[in-house]
Amino acid sequence: MGQTAQKVNTRKIMFMLADMFIVVMSSLISSNILYNLREVLTVPRRTFWAEVAVTCLVCFATLLICGAYNRLWRYFDTKDYLACAYGVVIGFIISYAIISLLQGKISPYFILLQGLFSLVGICLFRFVFKFTFVKLTRAGRHESVYKRTMLIGAGEACQMLLKEIQNARESANGEQKPIAAFDPICLIDDNRQKVGTHVLNVPVVGTTEDISKFAEKMEIEQILFCIPSCQEEDRKRILDRCSKTNLPIKVIPFFGSLLLDDSKTTLLNQVREINVEDLLRRDPVTFDNEEIQQLIQDKVCMVTGGGGSIGSELVRQIVKYSPKKIVIVDISENYAYDIQQELQMNDEIPVDVDVCIASVRDYNRMNQLFAAYKPQIVFHAAAHKHVPLMEENPMEAIKNNVMGTLYTATLAQFYNVEKFMMISTDKAVNPTNVMGASKRCCEMIVQYLAQQPDSTTKFILTRFGNVLGSNGSVVPKFKKQIESGKPVTITHPDIVRYFMTIPEAASLVLEAAAFAEGGEIFVLDMGKPVKIVTLAEQMISLYGKVPYKDVEIKFTGLRPGEKIKEELLLNEEGLKQTKNKRIFIGKQMDIDSDSFIANLCMLRDAARKNDRQAAVKALHEMVPTFVEPEEYNKEYFALNNA
Repeated sequence: MGQTAQKVNTRKIMFMLADMFIVVMSSLISSNILYNLREVLTVPRRTFWAEVAVTCLVCFATLLICGAYNRLWRYFDTKDYLACAYGVVIGFIISYAIISLLQGKISPYFILLQGLFSLVGICLFRFVFKFTFVKLTRAGRHESVYKRTMLIGAGEACQMLLKEIQNARESANGEQKPIAAFDPICLIDDNRQKVGTHVLNVPVVGTTEDISKFAEKMEIEQILFCIPSCQEEDRKRILDRCSKTNLPIKVIPFFGSLLLDDSKTTLLNQVREINVEDLLRRDPVTFDNEEIQQLIQDKVCMVTGGGGSIGSELVRQIVKYSPKKIVIVDISENYAYDIQQELQMNDEIPVDVDVCIASVRDYNRMNQLFAAYKPQIVFHAAAHKHVPLMEENPMEAIKNNVMGTLYTATLAQFYNVEKFMMISTDKAVNPTNVMGASKRCCEMIVQYLAQQPDSTTKFILTRFGNVLGSNGSVVPKFKKQIESGKPVTITHPDIVRYFMTIPEAASLVLEAAAFAEGGEIFVLDMGKPVKIVTLAEQMISLYGKVPYKDVEIKFTGLRPGEKIKEELLLNEEGLKQTKNKRIFIGKQMDIDSDSFIANLCMLRDAARKNDRQAAVKALHEMVPTFVEPEEYNKEYFALNNA
């Protein structure tokens, strides 16, 4: 910090000396011009230097007061040139008054010429330094290392970050290091009182309304969003304005995701590329960690589909609550291996983790695992979930989703598991596709078992919308298309979806399990639905490209089984708020035992015969709300266009 202050003082002294030199030279030039024109000077030659000294001192004082030395030359703009002009003009007026009192009458021509040459010289000096010396300095840098950066937010996080950048530069001993790749040029803050001030010599130039203007004016190469505590609406608004500049955007993680350890972790090494989760992030959902701790601690927890997007995140969160053992069940050895290795590399996790390669559709194998491990809590996340693929292979959706859930849930009941959590989807509500209908069947199975009076197991459902970044979601697909230079493909311009993050989805499951009594469907308040085309446009902008210009967006038509808008509740379900204001309970109607068992047997038999038509027909019999997508979409457009 002392070195930085010393550098700033040295720069100011250089400015002051240069300005005094310019005033002296202006005096000499003005004197010579008037002498050659035979103008009679009221300042005698013997007192000429006294007049020059007074003018230098007074101009220095007025320039200092007007703020001409407050900003580094590289950041000079119109306001700073005006500050120089005010300082020179006021300085010469005061000097003229002082000299007139001390020396008598003085030629106004001399003062006017002296002031004019001084004003031009002082402003030109700064102009030359900014656009010549700075250009030469920047040209000598490696472009991939130092980027002209606009920082959004002039609060504590920004100050910490600027200090870390300075420290990184000073400790580099002249070597260019990627960690100090930011060249802070200006700050943006919506607190108008901060505009015009400086944070560690970096100027606050405007509010978020001025982002595009100053990005262009100050030749910004990248933007750094450093407001980790920013609320949902403000974050979306500001990042949307940043994305319109088509510049690369980096962010400090959301406050709840920050890691701050004085000995190891800094803000600077947590700066990362912006992603779509940042644009869609809602206010964080808070959960009762104490209740979850009581549920998980010293318990044997089984996670089916434990290598998948939701399953693996469940495992990551479960280990934080000190379970006795975690049993990961997955048919994919690669996914299961990845989460196993991730946990093994974390020395701070002493939890006993077993990985079992098995399919939930294999009753005997699942029975073997239940008998061996005696799980107390089961999280059932295993499922086929790709809509188009399940439309072509309905038998597999029934075998894996429906029968897999039936086998796992009935085994949980047989082995007196305390709680059985099933992960469902909004596509199960008024389904228009095989995948959604199969998940609706799963919900019915869990609801049916929950209604059995002799059951000691509490059966619970959790239902939520699309999960950002999960396997098969639109986000990874859009990323691949943009990075490969191909058009981004969307099925329909009006299609909308609910979104949530993977950690949020896993937290919902744990919270629901903690206070569930059995038989409930837990639904997370997912906020406003998002238009997929808007999501695509934002992602393209994040890559510094212009939608429809640099990257084309093509509409390919709705896929088989796809509906325009998903729902989270059936008509017969009512919403009841829980103690967590973002989690609701929807209670299902009673299920008729006789018809349910008969339809389930018909469904099983059709799948075993691999009879596609019979399987789809059986799904329609089992799920009365299963309708064709054309029928649903037609009704949707009719209601919304009325």
